[in-house]
Amino acid sequence: MKKPFFVILAGAIAIVCLVAIALWRPTPAPTGTTHQVQRVVSGQTLEITGKDGKLKRVRLLGIKAPDLQQRPWGSLARKRLEELIDNKPILLENDLDSEDSYQRRLAYAWRDKTLLNEKLVKEGHALAVSQIPNTKYDERLAHAQEWARVMGKGIWDPENPMRLTPDEFRERYR
Repeated sequence: MKKPFFVILAGAIAIVCLVAIALWRPTPAPTGTTHQVQRVVSGQTLEITGKDGKLKRVRLLGIKAPDLQQRPWGSLARKRLEELIDNKPILLENDLDSEDSYQRRLAYAWRDKTLLNEKLVKEGHALAVSQIPNTKYDERLAHAQEWARVMGKGIWDPENPMRLTPDEFRERYR
């Protein structure tokens, strides 16, 4: 005797739900320090006021934004980061390395539960680039980049794609 379609469908839905529950891992809340951004330098660099009262540069981890001279993408990335921050405090979360060789703080930037690094990549304003040993959100950033690429967002726009990576651009034109 054949089972009715709705019984088969309900069973399939139940299996999918059970698999999703088994695979689901809660994402821990980010931890870090809250700062007011004084200036957005580029699509990957901010300035905050440090503990000593001086401006401190912060380099966003896991991304490479187009160079400001890489038109129009560099200025669009910087403008979008300014919009995402919107003069509101952000949470800066460290990974394994806290500074780079230029004494910039390395961090993931959060505003209202949104990982700004990921948002920039998903909207096609930056590339996801692994920066070993700082790999905490590499998987999230890689998924965001794949989505932006498939959807043709920003630097992935098939009508006006970015032809050189930021590193290639800097090598060629600096």
